[in-house]
Order: sequence, then C-alpha cells, then structure tokens
Amino acid sequence: MKNLITEINDPLLIQLIDTVADGVFIMDTNGEITFWSKSMEQITGFTVREATGKTCSLLKISNCLGIRGTRDPIQCGVLKGDSTGARECFIRHKGGHDVPVIKNATAIKDQTGNVIGIIETITDLTELEKARRTIDENTRRLREKHNLDRIIGKSDCIKAVFTAINATAASNATILIQGESGTGKELVAGAIHYNSERAKAPFIIVNCSALSESLLESELFGHAKGAFTGAITDRIGRLEKGNHGTVFLDEIGELSPLVQVKLLRVLQERTIERLGESIQRKLDIRVITATHRDLYNLVREGKFREDLYYRLKVFPIRTPPLRERKTDIPLLVRHFCDRLNNDTGKNIQAVSPKAMQRLLDHDWPGNVRELENAVEHAFVLCSSRIIQPDHLPLEIRQRECLSGAATPSAFSMNANNESQPLTRDLLILRLHESNWNKAEAARRLGISRTAVWKRMKQWNIPLKKTSEI
Repeated sequence: MKNLITEINDPLLIQLIDTVADGVFIMDTNGEITFWSKSMEQITGFTVREATGKTCSLLKISNCLGIRGTRDPIQCGVLKGDSTGARECFIRHKGGHDVPVIKNATAIKDQTGNVIGIIETITDLTELEKARRTIDENTRRLREKHNLDRIIGKSDCIKAVFTAINATAASNATILIQGESGTGKELVAGAIHYNSERAKAPFIIVNCSALSESLLESELFGHAKGAFTGAITDRIGRLEKGNHGTVFLDEIGELSPLVQVKLLRVLQERTIERLGESIQRKLDIRVITATHRDLYNLVREGKFREDLYYRLKVFPIRTPPLRERKTDIPLLVRHFCDRLNNDTGKNIQAVSPKAMQRLLDHDWPGNVRELENAVEHAFVLCSSRIIQPDHLPLEIRQRECLSGAATPSAFSMNANNESQPLTRDLLILRLHESNWNKAEAARRLGISRTAVWKRMKQWNIPLKKTSEI
C-alpha cells in the first residue's frame, strides 16, 4: 500500500497546509498518524515527533462516529469509506484540558477506489466557545436586569404596573410607557420583552432624543452605500436589527415630523426601507415606546401626529413618580444598600429613623434615579453601619428647603455655608469656575448633580461651554 506521507512530500504543498489555521493530520489504514500540521501542534500541544506513528486515540476524541472515546482506530467507519461530516466535539490537549473543535474525517481512496488512509481536519472553537459564553452571560445579566424582581415595590400603583407587564408580555400589542424621568420606563420595557415569547430575540434600545434628525433616521432605518456623504458601506438600521424581537424607542416625543411619518409607515405596513434604497424589507418586530412628555398635549399643539399617537398607545402604561409611592422608599433603599454593599465591600446595615424621615419627606423630582444617587452619596460619606441625616445630599437634609414656594433644588450654599437661592447667573458662575464640570459645580453649590442637570435644562444653559455664555 502506498505510504501516505509521500503524497505531501512537496515542500510547497506542506508550506501551504501549514499556513491554514485549521489543523490537518493523516493516518494510514492501521490508524497510525503519518502527517501532522503545525496548526495541529498549536491546537493539541503535541509536536510532530510526539504524534507521528501514534493513533488518533492520542487525542481522546469525545465522539468518533458514535464510538465515544474509542482507542481502536480500526473500528472507525471512515476506513470503510464513510465520512463523518463536520461535527462538534472535544479533543484532549497535551496539558490535560479539553478543547472544543469541529472535526471532519474523510477516507482517502486510490484510483481503484480502495481506501488507503484517512485525512482529518480540526477547527479550534476555543475563541468561539468563549464568545458563546460571553453572549450567554450578557443575556443572563440582561434578563436579570429586566426581571420583574428588579422593579421594587409593594404599593398599589406599582402593583398595577406589574399587572400591566404580565398582561402585555403575552401579546404583541404596541405599548406606550409614560412617566417622569427616573421612574424606570426602560426597566418596564425590558421586563415586558424578557417575559414574552420574544425573549430569545434581540432587545434593541434607541434614545430618540440623543441624535439629530438625520442621524436618527439613519440609525433607525439604516442606509445603502452612497445614500449620503460618508455612507461608504451598506448599514443595517436598529429597527431591522430588532427583527423577531423588540425595539424600545425611548423619548418618542422628541421625534421630528419626518421620522414620525416613516415610523408610522413601519407600524402600519411592517416593512422598512433603508435610506437610498427602494427595496421594501419585511419586519417582525414589537415596538415599545416611552416618553416623559404629555403626547396628547403635543398632538393638540400640532407637534406630534395624531395617527401615530393612536398607533403607539394601543396599550398605555403609566410609571408612577416616587412621590406617589413613598411607601416603597424603604424597600428601594434596602435594595440599593444591598447592591452598594456588594459593590463597595462596605457593611452598611440600616438607615437611621431621622435619615429615613428625611427621605420620606423629600418630593423626589428625580424619582427612583434620584433616590439611588442619594443612597450612593450617603455610602461615600458613611463610615459606620448606619446612614445618618448628615450623610444625605444637602437638598434632602435641609428641611427648610422643603417648605415655601421653592423646591429643594432651588437652593445652594454660599461661602459661609448659608442657604441662598439658586439663580441662573449663580449656576453659570459656578459652571465657569468648574470649567463646566457638572459634578464639581454641584459640589460648590452644595446640591446634587441631578439638580444641576435639571436647572441647566430648565434655564436653557448649554451642556458644553460656548462663547455666548
């Protein structure tokens, strides 16, 4: 019988095989290895000298034509002229650990059809397996993040939200979530998706207020190559990426009239057309939208399309502000403390009655997000096991700021540590002094960073320093 090693004695052919990332080895009819590529050395840890003359049992392959872990290559059906086809299995590395691979074995025949050996290819799946584990872990974390257990509360109004989530998760209805900033609209949208039949499909989040009209249009619908300057390749849009899954459009009230028209068409016809194309692509998506604005008032003012409004609010859900569910504050504080204890290594066990009373008395314009920031602020200052009033942000612990016409975030502290009204000019002054660093400006004013952002938005102060300010 012809020795197989003579089949690849050509140095050029050997060099070609050695440039391939997949491992290649050849066995004769006795099951002995006669050729072992460099990639096989890298994948298995066995050198050419260690492998040549041995059988494939050297690799302890987990699955060989149904003969699990066989040590007798003569039993291998490939010698009868069969082919295993590509299949995933594990091989044992020289170091003792298992390597995930795709293995493919094929019989080599001479001109008369007689089997003269076996050629096998091994594709290393180690990096792919790592990627799979990463995807699985990220999916698990997303499900945990958007689990119903992440929405903390026992008040009647939050129970109504739980009921709405369970009801809508079983349907494909378009949902409009309305509520103030910081009330957990994204958590509600995620809980609906991950408790629905679409849970294994993509959950795509788009913030409609974060991009200009042209960028948002491209982001949502995608574009064809050459559709505009800079469109050097075809690009799939976020709506198309969410096919068979859920697309969550946050701050839907910020959509421009043009994008409103295009979104209405998507909802009506369940098709999408990329920018610069005339091809209609079918979509199977569920759309969930959210806004902190009153869409009905925007419709009456002519700023939002009435037909789109009714398309979006097939099933409306309202996320209640924290001031309407203050009985949930102790539960939320406990939840945030547990998480921060785990993150920081601290062991803060409770909030003092006086500190808790301050939390209950506050109006929470920033809602649950503001409460979370307040607890984190307390964690920075607290060096004991009990959070005291002095550990809370200034606007919460200053009771005098809670009375009268002014809101808690409408006061700051001057150089003498005295309460003074926060004005637009004072805020701009502190921003200039802090080189427009919002956190530093908040520290100098003695208020929270959330309050700074809120006042900047209220008074139309640019987020970045400009020559006009």
